[in-house]
Amino acid sequence: MVKSHKSSPDPQNIIINELNVRSADRGKKDISVWRNALIAAESVYYPNRARLYDLYDDVMLDGHLSGVISKRIDAVINKELFFECNGKKDHAFDELIRSMPFRNIMQLILETQLWGISGVEFIPGKELAFEKIPRKHIKPEQGIIAYEQTGTDGIPYNSLDNVWVLGDLADLGLLLKCAPLCLYKRGGLSDWAEYIEIFGQPVRIIRYDSYDEQTKMELRKVLEESGSSLSVMLPRQADFEIKDGKQSNSDGDLQLSFIKLLNEEMSIIILGNTDTTNSSSSSGYAQSKIHLQQQYEITRSDLSYTAAMLNDPKFHAILSSYGYPVIGGKFVFSKDMDIDYLTRRIAIDKEVAEKITIPASYWYDTYGIKES
Repeated sequence: MVKSHKSSPDPQNIIINELNVRSADRGKKDISVWRNALIAAESVYYPNRARLYDLYDDVMLDGHLSGVISKRIDAVINKELFFECNGKKDHAFDELIRSMPFRNIMQLILETQLWGISGVEFIPGKELAFEKIPRKHIKPEQGIIAYEQTGTDGIPYNSLDNVWVLGDLADLGLLLKCAPLCLYKRGGLSDWAEYIEIFGQPVRIIRYDSYDEQTKMELRKVLEESGSSLSVMLPRQADFEIKDGKQSNSDGDLQLSFIKLLNEEMSIIILGNTDTTNSSSSSGYAQSKIHLQQQYEITRSDLSYTAAMLNDPKFHAILSSYGYPVIGGKFVFSKDMDIDYLTRRIAIDKEVAEKITIPASYWYDTYGIKES
């Protein structure tokens, strides 16, 4: 059972209520915006990530990028997790682990690798509750939560027991590499849309005798009343030729291949491969299997990272303040059994077992067997 804690504080004392939070900048973005934002974030004397994080907010609207990010995050938060104390499951944590606040904490931990930093302020009370701290206001170089997103005055957070800031001081996240690809993709889609608008419908060409003004007026009226497709009126004596580039790009393959390339690059950055997200005419079973293994290695790394964060002394102290008996225990992910790997492993283990004595604990741990 979770013990009762302090009553909720006055909302006026919540840090986020002290901040002047501003909406994300949704203005036009291009590569120069990305580069200038990066320079500002990496400044030695006055580092500021506000413009860079506005850009991150903007590129997260990209469907492919948000999809591969969800795929990576879901691979971790959908794994079975339990709290272990003295080698046994502690079921007092089962309800907490299944709760939405805890799931949101896990997602925030994984998002830290995308953004570079994350921050939460836990609200004292009977149940786990928190407010996300806007990343633009977190100044890890100064160790403060700034009142203004571009300011240098704020609240020191290192000494606050209920504020948890995650991330590395110099890390700007994986989105730093994805942002320029999204901007190029946005431009490519715009060019493709323009190409379709111009060449996706037939051109209507009408010729008339240059001296026949009455016929010219009648033909103009016909064109205006027969739709908005591209149309041209020419005297019969004039030559007319459309240089539309369709000899080398007759069906928009140029734009499509460019956008596919950008999507593949983003898949590699986030997932470490392409074939587990996009199909390829050149890919086969062996190649897909290799790519799946690459993604599995990234998932294993994410599982270790998430477990390390959940077992951070700061987070354990916060859970303890809510009454959870965390002392001497830890969060553990259930082993994900790779059958192909275990098949190869057991063949080796059998040979080793004939030469030396292998402790029973090894078999239990390696093959996920529950001790009786």
